[in-house]
Amino acid sequence: MGELPILSVTTFLPVIGALVILGFRIVAGANFAGGASKGVALVVSLATLAASLIALSRFDFGASGFQLVESAPWFAGSSYKMGVDGMAISLIVLTTALTPLCILQSMKSIENRLADYMICFLILEALMIGVFCALDMMLFYVFFEGGLIPMFIIIGVWGGKNRLYAAFKFFLYTFLGSVLLLVALIYMYMVSGTTDIVALQNYPFTKDVQTWLWLAFFASFAVKLPMWPVHTWLPDAHVEAPTAGSVVLAAVLLKMGGYGFLRFSLPMFPDASLLFQPLMFALSVIAIVYASLVAFRQTDIKKLVAYSSVAHMGFVTLGIFSFNEAGIQGAIFQMISHGIISGALFFCVGVIYDRMHTRDIAFYGGLVHRMPVYAALFMLFSMANVGLPGTSGFVGEILTMVGGFQASTWVAAGAALGVILSAVYMLTLYRRAVFGEMTNEKLFDIKDVTPVEFFILGLLAVGTLVLGVYPSLAFDLTKQSTADILRLIGK
Repeated sequence: MGELPILSVTTFLPVIGALVILGFRIVAGANFAGGASKGVALVVSLATLAASLIALSRFDFGASGFQLVESAPWFAGSSYKMGVDGMAISLIVLTTALTPLCILQSMKSIENRLADYMICFLILEALMIGVFCALDMMLFYVFFEGGLIPMFIIIGVWGGKNRLYAAFKFFLYTFLGSVLLLVALIYMYMVSGTTDIVALQNYPFTKDVQTWLWLAFFASFAVKLPMWPVHTWLPDAHVEAPTAGSVVLAAVLLKMGGYGFLRFSLPMFPDASLLFQPLMFALSVIAIVYASLVAFRQTDIKKLVAYSSVAHMGFVTLGIFSFNEAGIQGAIFQMISHGIISGALFFCVGVIYDRMHTRDIAFYGGLVHRMPVYAALFMLFSMANVGLPGTSGFVGEILTMVGGFQASTWVAAGAALGVILSAVYMLTLYRRAVFGEMTNEKLFDIKDVTPVEFFILGLLAVGTLVLGVYPSLAFDLTKQSTADILRLIGK
C-alpha cells in the first residue's frame, strides 16, 4: 500500500526538471541557464528512464488487465487514474529511452535559446508518457492534446526556413481531428456516466452509436498516425523540425494513433471496427504503396524518411485491423521497432546535416570514403527499414503481413509489394549518398561520427539487432495485452 506511485513519478519527473530549468532561466539569465539546462535536462531524462525501468520491474508479464494502478477523484465524475498494460509500458520505456539520446544530440546542434528548448522537450516527454499511462478518458485527452503545444513550439522556433508554415499545418491538422474526439468523449460520458477507460471498454454501446463514435475517434487517430490521405502534414513537419524533434515525432508521437486504435477503437467499438475493416485495409495498402512510390521520388533525405514512416504506419493499421493475434502482436512490435529504426535514421540525417547544412541527396556521394563508421551504421538502419531478417524491422513487417494474410490474401499481397518498394527507395538513397566517387569538393573534409554520435547510433543499433534476433523480449511483454484486446472484441 505504501509503494511509491511510480507511474506518476515517471510522468511528472520531466515537469520538475523543466521547472528547475525555468528557475535557472529567471534567476541567472538566458546565457547561464543555457549551459546549466544541458546537465539538468540530461540528468532528469535519465532519472525518468530509471523510473520507467522500475515500473517495468514491478510489472507482472503474465497478469491480465491493467497494473500499477493509481487513482484519485478529479472533477465532474472524472478521476486522475493511471495504469499500464504490456503495450503501454513498452511504449513508455521506448519514450524514456529515446529522450536522453535526443537531449544529447541537441546539446551541440541547438545554439539559440537552449534553456527554452530543453523546457519544451521535457514537458513534451511528460505529456507523451501521460498518454500511455492515462486510464481516464478526460485525462487521456488532456495529455493527448497537450503534446501538440511543445511540439508546435519546437518546430516553430527551432525549425528550418518554412518552420511557421510546417508548425501551423501540424497543429491545425492534429487539433481539428481531435475536436471530434472531444465531442465523442462528452457523448460517451453523458450516456455511460463515466470516463473510466476500463468501464467504457465493457460498456454496451449500440451498433449505430458505435459507428458514429468510431468515426469520431478515427478522425483524430488517423491524422496522428498518420494515415493516407491525411498524412500531408508529416513530411513538412519532419523537414522543418530540428533533428531531435523529428526523432521524437517519428518514434513516439506517431505511435499515439496506433495506440488509440488499440486502446479505444477496437475494445470500445468492436462492431464498428469490424464494419470498417475493409476501409482500413484499403487505406493501409494505399498508404504502404503510395508513400513508398512518393518516397522514391524525393530529393530531400528527411522527406524520404518521412514518407517511409507513412508507409510503415500502414503496416501497423494493417496488423491492428486483422483482428488476430499475429496481426496485433505484429502491429505493437512494429510500433516499437519503427520507433528505434526511424529515430536512428533521423539521427543519421542529422549527422551529415550538422556538417554540411543540406539534406539534398544530390549534394552527397562517396561518403563511405570519408565516413566509414557512419556508412556502416547507416547501412544497418537502412537494411532494418527495408525489413532485413535479423533486424527488428523484419519481425514487425512479417507478423503484420501474416495477420493480414489470415484476414485477406489480397491485402497481404499489397503489403508485400510495399516491402519490395521500400527496398527500392532505401537502397537507391544509400547508393547515391554513400557509395560512388566523391565528386563534391565540399565533402573532402567531412569528419566521421563523433564519440557522442557513435554512442547514440550504437545504442540504437544494439536495440535494432537485439529485438531482431530475440523478439520475445517484446512479445512476452505484449502477449497478455493482445489477448485482452482480442477478448474485448470477441475474437
